[in-house]
Amino acid sequence: MKASRLTHPAPHSRPTPDAAEADYQRYDVLPAGIVRVADGAIGAERLLVGAAGAPAFQGGEGTVAEGPAEAAAEASAHQPVRIAAFDFDGTSIHGNSPVTLVTYLGMRRRLSVGNMLLIGFWALAYKLRLPQNEAWVRARVFSAFKGKKVGKVNKYLWNFYDTEIDCRFRSSAAEAMQHHLDAGHAVVCVSASFEPIIAAAMRRHPIQYAIATRMKVTPQGAYLNRVLGKPIEGPAKLEALARFADERFGPGGWVLEAAYGDHHSDRAMLAAARHACAVCPDRPLGRTARERGYRVEDWEA
Repeated sequence: MKASRLTHPAPHSRPTPDAAEADYQRYDVLPAGIVRVADGAIGAERLLVGAAGAPAFQGGEGTVAEGPAEAAAEASAHQPVRIAAFDFDGTSIHGNSPVTLVTYLGMRRRLSVGNMLLIGFWALAYKLRLPQNEAWVRARVFSAFKGKKVGKVNKYLWNFYDTEIDCRFRSSAAEAMQHHLDAGHAVVCVSASFEPIIAAAMRRHPIQYAIATRMKVTPQGAYLNRVLGKPIEGPAKLEALARFADERFGPGGWVLEAAYGDHHSDRAMLAAARHACAVCPDRPLGRTARERGYRVEDWEA
């Protein structure tokens, strides 16, 4: 899709949801080689050329890419694009990137003691599988970046990924992703983590597309500690994946060939796939995997 002309809202006016999206794209800052391919998705340029649904790129770093209408039409007329969807935290990497980020920020005194305590109580309730507000906790974490310029924050998070997270990326995940790419599948990472962290991972690993949680941006190009839309968590993962695939490949032009997840919140995405794989699953997902005959793999070994 082509980049649109964007304007600031009138002084003292309250931005509409469309304006919030425009502000985000106006100040979109992505690593070199990573481009925006849809409102809610990014792509690794090196993995898109010659792939199903490859865009015609316009401009340089971070440019919104033109939609693949011809490829989508061809996919619908002949064979649908087969998607392999990967969760990130606990599946593609060992551990949890937002939790690691909280510790990282706390040690550098970028999060207040009050926010650290509130996040800790939230994490305890999460472990007990109590209902939680996913947007609320992400807002607490991003309070460390409220009012900071998008470019500066994103570069900080890319560095955080490079120094703290990349060493956790599982070789088995990279091998599975590459296997799907070699088979001609579209590899999509669908993650509740923050988009700049996932964008950093895409530079180093065979992740073709990614859908992740984004935060709101002011008309002046500074982050707010509020989620843009919904966090990409639980059933919202499948919803976001379907929206992206319909936009990218056309309705009816794709199928969810495979899905990989580790947590019971990944159940909806795994249930929608032709082939589901539970990776080092928690107990609830392990039970579901046994009941439904999902493949179970230990990527810790």
